[in-house]
Amino acid sequence: MILAAGRGERMRPLTDAMPKPLLKAGGRALIEHQLISLARAGFTDVVINHAYLGDMIEKALGCGEHYGVRIRYSPEQVVLETAGGIANALPLLTGGSGDQPFLVVNADIYCTMDYAALLPALQEMQADADRLAHLVLVDNPPHHADGDFALCGVQVKLTGNPKLTFSGIGIYQARLFGDLQPGLPVKLAPLLRQAMQAGKVSGAYFSGQWVDVGTPERLELLDKQLKSRAESSAGSL
Repeated sequence: MILAAGRGERMRPLTDAMPKPLLKAGGRALIEHQLISLARAGFTDVVINHAYLGDMIEKALGCGEHYGVRIRYSPEQVVLETAGGIANALPLLTGGSGDQPFLVVNADIYCTMDYAALLPALQEMQADADRLAHLVLVDNPPHHADGDFALCGVQVKLTGNPKLTFSGIGIYQARLFGDLQPGLPVKLAPLLRQAMQAGKVSGAYFSGQWVDVGTPERLELLDKQLKSRAESSAGSL
């Protein structure tokens, strides 16, 4: 699932007439980078939620054949926050089975992670329903210096040093959201904290490039980096 329902207030005025996931860096929309990475790793069934200017997202991406994936959409009349959006999309994510773990990524991040590296964790969670989540943690960016959670071995905990930042990339069991009523806004962090206290959240550290594209300045910097990288690659051919 790609989370794409946010309003992108910090991105204004760029998001006044365009949803944040369609803003471009390196010649591609942010959400296109995610679709390409997911397809490359073998994740070909993708659910995208949307609210603000969601029709523009559907028009731009279609059913996903251009990216080698099959896209289904989970529209929201009001923004349901992260957990609420996932709960609303559960019928699409689990195919009605109700017990299928799935990968979720934020549309507004750029990450060079090979999502295929998460396949073992996904398979382990299929066999271990007691593990409710598996999170990818990254180094703390300057705008979030205090971090979120600690990685102790393979366990993610609320306390410990050093604190790392949750990347917005995670694998979840459907039952983590089982008590939520579809259609109501619910944040993800309280659910994760409760699961961590019960020792049911694992994690992994990613040291490569990760960008929370949360402001016009960060978008502009990422755009310059990607274009420079593409020019360097073209020049070396």
